[in-house]
Amino acid sequence: MTKIGLLSDTHGLLDKRVFEHFEPCDEIWHAGDIGSAEVLRALREFRPTRAVFGNIDGGEVRYSLSEFYRFRVEEVNVLMTHIGGYPGKYNPWLIPWFEKSLRGDDPIDLFVCGHSHILKVQYDQRYKFLTLNPGAAGKSGWQTVQTLLRFAIDGANITDLEVIELERH
Repeated sequence: MTKIGLLSDTHGLLDKRVFEHFEPCDEIWHAGDIGSAEVLRALREFRPTRAVFGNIDGGEVRYSLSEFYRFRVEEVNVLMTHIGGYPGKYNPWLIPWFEKSLRGDDPIDLFVCGHSHILKVQYDQRYKFLTLNPGAAGKSGWQTVQTLLRFAIDGANITDLEVIELERH
């Protein structure tokens, strides 16, 4: 079993409470708009970290990461990007990957994105994968609550999904 802490849209602010909530995690995933190399470094010093760059990322962050990240954890095939959308409203450049996955070529079991600052967990009936957007862990934007996700991957199963809300102060 692999325990995952998922966040996005820190925009240069890494709330110290993230470390408390991600203490039991084996890995951290960041779905873009990291905001600074310092945030990425702090996450990597805490736990192994997988990340993509977002539209506000520049310099060292953008050059050290990719826009799209395909990887496998246990038996779960993951696609992570920053600007992805959600079932029925995906960004068009993702559709060829999703169609390929649906045919059984290069399958996707879990699609992870950020950008909207809206936490969303939704199973895509058409493409047959789970979509996760952890919302925004930073304080930039209109949201009044910072959000994170924590879950586990056990073989081919995604389990123990938890929504973590951090009151803004």
